[in-house]
Amino acid sequence: MTGPRRQPRGCPGPEPPPMSSASSVHPPAGLVVVTIDRLPAWMLSAWGATWVSTPVFDGLAARGITFDRLIATDADPLATLAALAGDADTRGAGELLNVAAAAGWPAVLLTDDARLPERTPGVELVEVLATPAVQPAADEAATNLGRLFARAGAVVTAGRHRLVWCHAGSLGVAWDAPPAYREAYVDPEDPPPPSGAGVPHFPVTAETDPDLVMGCRQAFAGQLSLLDRCLGGLVDAVRGLGPAWGLAVIGLRGMPLGLHGAVGCSLPDDATARPYGEWVHLPAVIVAAHGGHERMERMAGQRYGGLVTPADIGATLIDLTFGRRPPGRDGGDARSLAGLFTDWSHEPRDRVLVRAGAGRAVVTRGWHLVAEPATDTTAPPPRLYVKPDDFFELSDVADRCPDVAEELAGLLAPGAAERPLSAHAIGS
Repeated sequence: MTGPRRQPRGCPGPEPPPMSSASSVHPPAGLVVVTIDRLPAWMLSAWGATWVSTPVFDGLAARGITFDRLIATDADPLATLAALAGDADTRGAGELLNVAAAAGWPAVLLTDDARLPERTPGVELVEVLATPAVQPAADEAATNLGRLFARAGAVVTAGRHRLVWCHAGSLGVAWDAPPAYREAYVDPEDPPPPSGAGVPHFPVTAETDPDLVMGCRQAFAGQLSLLDRCLGGLVDAVRGLGPAWGLAVIGLRGMPLGLHGAVGCSLPDDATARPYGEWVHLPAVIVAAHGGHERMERMAGQRYGGLVTPADIGATLIDLTFGRRPPGRDGGDARSLAGLFTDWSHEPRDRVLVRAGAGRAVVTRGWHLVAEPATDTTAPPPRLYVKPDDFFELSDVADRCPDVAEELAGLLAPGAAERPLSAHAIGS
């Protein structure tokens, strides 16, 4: 698969919850979670972007389990972040942090994003806030990503915390990688890419210069290469702690780059998010702490192709690290996939429902249906795309598969979300 551009110390805390089969294999010493806003799966080499170089992500995919079809259920990154943390309330601390506190784990949240919820009691907060930029930085250390990940690596190396959460939001603030990063993606016959560090935001129509869209993709690819390099320093710090530490890297929201009528984003958010893969198909990889245990080491380099939601990833991290959710907590629809790390057992999903600023979607194993809001008084007909063949949702087949389109669109009606699906609507 290729992109459309070209084929190129104090009092002890309460007792931790009982361990399940996955975590009891070898209780972890700690966990590092990295969440990155505006990180689309389709622009990373481990998810098929053959023209973008992200070797650190490739290395993580070789060491852990890669989730091929993580679908955000909401285009709001704070909602996705809350789902990952195991909390339905975007203002809450989240189940992951609560369980860590119950287990007596010192926790720290490092972030460059001023929009995160208020400070969580018992969790140290380190802010390395991202700043807009007019021109690219002179070197990596001066970039928003460079400053955040250098601080996160230092925190991990210091060893005072057992849960380290690093959240990066600067991909939507500034594309400030040194010029050489974006220039690496420019072929001799290409016009120069945009030279500034501002994040673009414009509609794409039939009149839009394709070279402009191309240049924005090149600039963003350069920013992803910078992200990959900065992430590498943090990954090295975690590896230095040994195999008893777990690591997870997860995207929160994609970045439109011209596939569906828009390039870039506006600050602080855009209500025009559309429920296509550009926005809602996210990357996730978990390298579980194994402590040298053969059964969990065997799972290195696996890929899980089933549908996954952010809440599932959060439940999996809690299960892998602490055993299970404590009694009395409402797990909602979250499904732990910790069994993948021992015997490949899992509970598959047959659908994911997506809510975005400008539409809704139903994603199944074989289909992706998009319903956009009405203009004036007329609602456009739903669009239907075949999965996994139509990776970028470019060929609408609703008129050729009206029965599937009608069945999937029915799930968007009030009270119909759990309606059983036919085998044809689920897909192969």
